[in-house]
Amino acid sequence: MTAGGFPFDFEKVFDEAFKFAENCRDSFDPREAGERMREGCGCGPFGRQADFFPSYMYPPTNFYLTPDKKLVLELALAGFEEKDLSVQFRGDSLLFSARAPQAQDDAGVQFFKHRLKMRDIEEQRYYVPTDRYDQGRAEAKFRNGLLRIVVPPREEAAQDPGIKVNIRTGEDPL
Repeated sequence: MTAGGFPFDFEKVFDEAFKFAENCRDSFDPREAGERMREGCGCGPFGRQADFFPSYMYPPTNFYLTPDKKLVLELALAGFEEKDLSVQFRGDSLLFSARAPQAQDDAGVQFFKHRLKMRDIEEQRYYVPTDRYDQGRAEAKFRNGLLRIVVPPREEAAQDPGIKVNIRTGEDPL
């Protein structure tokens, strides 16, 4: 038994881990990796299109209900222009798409941090049930790079009688 009653030596484990990290750092040449990444081989230390926030939605979005039951969708679209945005309803879906502005030529540029990557947004769908929300009275405002879409609730929710499904006993074949 080692100090502290553990079956292995934490200090030794951490020393080995830090030594391994130092060796990796010393063998990594950022200039060489940068060249490989610019050439498009994807051989950089984290891959060509590494995203450290994979669950982060693009564009950043808030989707919520207000106390008066309005459905609100807010999309952060810094750098986009109003003429390049499209919002429409199709059935129970609100469809949003946008065309990204033309990128400048980045040839010869060495980024220290490159998180701003605007790209086209292809038809994102958001569920907005027609029986509960009045899609015809929806409003959208684009100001200071924030698109805010508000869909008010229906005055009276449509009452669908539904379809009754008969339940048979387990002995009857389907």
